[in-house]
Amino acid sequence: MARDFAEAFYHSAAWKQAQKLAMQLHYGVCEKCGRPAKIIHHKIWLTPENIGDPDIALGQDNLMALCIDCHNRIHAKAASVREGLEFDGSGQLVRMQSPPFKNVERF
Repeated sequence: MARDFAEAFYHSAAWKQAQKLAMQLHYGVCEKCGRPAKIIHHKIWLTPENIGDPDIALGQDNLMALCIDCHNRIHAKAASVREGLEFDGSGQLVRMQSPPFKNVERF
């Protein structure tokens, strides 16, 4: 789920255009594992302080194409998602459909 301060941003035409371009530039392939990408991820996460900075919010240097599993791993490593929860293709926190990762290399 998008945080409240970013809700409007993620529905904006500018974000949709930047997201589409990022996916095209990476040929729809996850930059971490090579599987089909489903999510465009901000390397520097958006905050209320930087969401207005186009280099961070929309700049291609700050965006990466990821599959859902790799996106979940990045967020799990950084944010410690409770066991049994994961991020879905829309970035929503949901109950896991598959077993938690075990013995998976961390980034």
